[in-house]
Amino acid sequence: MKIIIAAGTGFLGKNLRNYFTEKGHHVYILTRNPKHKNEIYWDAKTLGKWKKILENADVIINLAGKSVDCRYTDKNKKEIYSSRIESTKVLQQAVNECINKPKVWLNASSATIYIHSEKHLNKEENGVIGDDFSMNICKSWESEFFKAKTENVRKVALRTSIVLGNNGGAFPKLKMLTKLGLGGKQGRGDQNVSWVHIDDFCKAVEFILEDENLSGPINITAPKPLSNKDFMMKLRKEMKMPFGLNAPVWQLEIASIFLKTESELLLKSRNVYPEKLIKKGFGFLFPTVESAFQNLMQSNDKKRTL
Repeated sequence: MKIIIAAGTGFLGKNLRNYFTEKGHHVYILTRNPKHKNEIYWDAKTLGKWKKILENADVIINLAGKSVDCRYTDKNKKEIYSSRIESTKVLQQAVNECINKPKVWLNASSATIYIHSEKHLNKEENGVIGDDFSMNICKSWESEFFKAKTENVRKVALRTSIVLGNNGGAFPKLKMLTKLGLGGKQGRGDQNVSWVHIDDFCKAVEFILEDENLSGPINITAPKPLSNKDFMMKLRKEMKMPFGLNAPVWQLEIASIFLKTESELLLKSRNVYPEKLIKKGFGFLFPTVESAFQNLMQSNDKKRTL
């Protein structure tokens, strides 16, 4: 297949690129800083020469959007919003101008679209979508994406949870905190953590591409969310750390100022279930967090001994 990954130089993009390249597909990256072969310049908001690469493509995967791991200042809020809307909008313009349009378009979204939920399990059909800055960003993003119905282009919004991998994302930070003895619960620890192993993320993307009946929003999360308290306890156990100091809410609020992030990223309860994938028979390589932690720690140890 000919696969285009827009904004594909980050953690998820690099892993998808490697995954599909190893399977013999032709992967092209749209990026502001092209450095390697098959990387093409785009600014994520205006049409340019890059639109030619979409001609005869099988797949577009759009991962563009300013990271939410920042302080929610007015300036950052505006960039978080505009980077998602503008990139989706300009890709739609480019697709409209293609003579031979891509067959499938996957657009990033987030499991954060659902409300803080400790009891209700949010599935695609019955998930409760609320009203705050983060949820409204996701709603606007998906609304822009699904607004234009493009004939013969199947569209999927990837409602992705925390993706666990050794080469980026949240996991290296969590390991570091745990190693320093700070791997206790965050806040009350009752908030649910929805997560997925990076290998299952890539495998799920491939699964969606292959099943022509999958469209609309799809939850990309492992089937077993768990409380923050249990999540951190299982990580300490895997890392053989006998203790982990807890971080009360007031400490997280102060720390988040110094770390230039928001405490919401740790304290929001994401209780999400991948019903569409499960019903279609998708098999997770790492359905439990123990299996995911074990695999990631072993992969790390192997790299160190090589």
